[in-house]
Amino acid sequence: MALNDISVLLVEDDPVFRRVVASFLDSRGALVTEADDGIQGLNCFKRQNFDVVLADLSMPNLGGLDMLREMYRLDPATPSIVISGNNVMADVVEALRIGASDYLVKPVADLYIIEQSIRQSLSTLALSAEQGRAQGSDYTELDELSRAELDENLRLLEQNAEAARHIQQQLFPAFEVNYPKATLDYSLYKSDGISSYFIDSTMADSDHLVFYMAHFHPEDNRAAFASVLLRSFVNHKLKAYRNGVSRAVVEPFNMLSYLNERIVKSGLEITVDIIYVCVELKHFRASIAQAGHGLRCYLRNDKGLTPLALPDALQLGLLDWGKPSSQFRSLLPGESLCIATSDPSHKDMLLQNRFDGLVCGEDFIPGGYVQASFS
Repeated sequence: MALNDISVLLVEDDPVFRRVVASFLDSRGALVTEADDGIQGLNCFKRQNFDVVLADLSMPNLGGLDMLREMYRLDPATPSIVISGNNVMADVVEALRIGASDYLVKPVADLYIIEQSIRQSLSTLALSAEQGRAQGSDYTELDELSRAELDENLRLLEQNAEAARHIQQQLFPAFEVNYPKATLDYSLYKSDGISSYFIDSTMADSDHLVFYMAHFHPEDNRAAFASVLLRSFVNHKLKAYRNGVSRAVVEPFNMLSYLNERIVKSGLEITVDIIYVCVELKHFRASIAQAGHGLRCYLRNDKGLTPLALPDALQLGLLDWGKPSSQFRSLLPGESLCIATSDPSHKDMLLQNRFDGLVCGEDFIPGGYVQASFS
């Protein structure tokens, strides 16, 4: 059978849907273990090795995201597939960042989609490992983040301003994020429901902090669409890096080249100003790349802000895009890296250490700043 002897951990709190899916997978030859919440699922994962995990995100006791984080810590090689409703797209994006290989949207119209997703996740894992051994950093784009599913959900964001605002707000972190050896603070100001600016950060591994700030054009509902899309593309390269098959996520020059290709092919018809930074935390070496204009990268110390020499480059999203501008820098003790919009009031607030997170108000000038400090 198609799934003969493949062991599946199915974690789902809806007993009817769980039984339907389990019966289907059993009929296709899979060996299914059922769990009705995150705690039970995690206990099963600790007792037994599984080929794949199929998990709902909205569960009592221990939510799907927290369960997947712990599973990834225990065994990052086990692929996972998440199931969610349309109203938790931000959680889906976070699950992809944690390491989920695919996602499905409830209600699942055809159970064979689940089988296809399992087979694709397992084959992608095997092929990625083989390519990593044979080709080093050369990585064929095998997984396009379930493009049909993603496109269908993101189209809803274009059409529904309130849904777009809600989803985008969920993507923004708290105003202060603490990492080993680094702290990220930011303020972004918007005058209406959708922010045309977006910031994101993550630890690629224990030694590399990645963060970026982006400005989307046009400044409409597509900015929310683009926020999800951009973070999903970064997640894709993040997973490739953690699987040992691509270093692009920690190489800002190559990362912006990849992002431009993906944005052009998305058909969204947006352009993006972006500054993308990777800091190697053992020796505090920063690699910085910029596309577009309107954002500036600064070195901050006790003397104030010093702009880094990054010439303007073409925005992402253009067919005739050339290449980003880039710079490498070793940071001295006490120095921080900042990205800010060009409005003088934003730089003044940055120097005042005014970090408010995402703020909405008619009196604010759209834009803001993000600062990475190191210890």
